[in-house]
Amino acid sequence: MQDAILVLNAGSSSLKFSVFRLESEAATLFIHGQLESLTTPDSHDQALTSVLERCTSELGENRLVAVGHRVVHGGVKYASPVQIDGVVLAELEQLVPLAPLHQPHNLAAIRAMSRRVPHLPQVACFDTAFHRTQPEVAQQFGLPRRFTEEGVRRYGFHGLSYEYIASVLEGHDRRAAEGRTVVAHLGNGASMCAMRGGKSIATTMSFTPADGLMMGTRCGSLDPGVLLYLMTRHSMSGDAVEHLIYHESGLLGVSGRSSDMRVLLSSANPNAVEAIDLFVYRIGRELGSLAAALGGLDALVFTGGIGENSAVIRERVCRDAAWLGAINIHVIPTNEEVMIANHTRRVLGLKGVS
Repeated sequence: MQDAILVLNAGSSSLKFSVFRLESEAATLFIHGQLESLTTPDSHDQALTSVLERCTSELGENRLVAVGHRVVHGGVKYASPVQIDGVVLAELEQLVPLAPLHQPHNLAAIRAMSRRVPHLPQVACFDTAFHRTQPEVAQQFGLPRRFTEEGVRRYGFHGLSYEYIASVLEGHDRRAAEGRTVVAHLGNGASMCAMRGGKSIATTMSFTPADGLMMGTRCGSLDPGVLLYLMTRHSMSGDAVEHLIYHESGLLGVSGRSSDMRVLLSSANPNAVEAIDLFVYRIGRELGSLAAALGGLDALVFTGGIGENSAVIRERVCRDAAWLGAINIHVIPTNEEVMIANHTRRVLGLKGVS
């Protein structure tokens, strides 16, 4: 009988799941799937039931020994993966306002698994953890120190994706792995990370996953004065502003049509064209900033749904970046799930069977 780890990535309307067998040297993917159009708490709950039923029917001689979760925000305290207990879960609940699109669903999956399979240990793997190697100056805002000490700082996200790219980059380009590389994780959520020697030096997202690049429905970087204007002149509440910047903005807001890059690329509508132009422009601006943080650039890596699949966007970004001179360009599919499996194995000390 071989041990296996269930990996869950619970989103606002989808649930990705994978089962990895623990071989002697590595975690090997055994089962993978995704359930979509989950719009109610009941549908999320039913999805987890379906996942466990599929595991039961397909595991055969294998047995589940642990569950690993993607958790978007770990705050100041959680700079590495951790086994989940009641105290950890309660502390992660306090971070929900900092990642309202993701954290509630991440934690709901943890609670649901605790009810269904209470005997299985669970491990939280954080999207913020990879960025804790950044210099302190890259993690601070220009706010009074009391707020920094309270935890108001630049955290960064998509860390599991960047960590995976860092772990495999040497196999693609040793110079990039050892040197100065920017990774562009471009999808419905999008960010970029400057890495030196495989360690995060700077990134585009900050206190929340709404900062940085323009995204599918998120606005990206925004003058705080705009928010004050909306709240005073348009009498928008905090909740209304939150909904605006997370759900109504980005590609969807600018185009007035769709948050899906594929739809916009197929459209001749001027607003769709402008949304794409702004998306590419913001990537170029941030690329210049990250190259400055690194003191130069050796390579640019594209990953994520848009980064991996849209040659049009890649070509436009590279054309605008010609001023950087000759650098290596790579397209590397990310794999957050295998990072979660490996972290879960390490945290729990699971050995596997050869």
